[in-house]
Amino acid sequence: MKTVYFRAELLFPHECVPALVEVGNGQWRDLVKRVADLPETHEDALAFALMMIRLCGCLRCNPGSYKASLGCSACGRRIIGMNKETDDILIACFDKAHEDLLRYLSTGEVLEEGVMP
Repeated sequence: MKTVYFRAELLFPHECVPALVEVGNGQWRDLVKRVADLPETHEDALAFALMMIRLCGCLRCNPGSYKASLGCSACGRRIIGMNKETDDILIACFDKAHEDLLRYLSTGEVLEEGVMP
């Protein structure tokens, strides 16, 4: 019996960011292009990952789930594509994640808040 293993990420990986360029337009597309060109350790890349983790529900994903079987790129495209929010709301989600990241880096404080700002 042959067993197939696929590589599964635990949280939204930076390498999946470019897959989100074609999903949106305007400000969203500009943000994705900018973040995709950054190193994964840059604070904007980390904030983007935090935003996607929140939007995609990565903390509730597990290896046996349907979402995990899709992979992070497909899951991210699906979530952003199904999102009926405007680019302004998605950019506000990024800004909120960036603010939360900076707060954590400076104080160690973690706020348990919802996804949307």
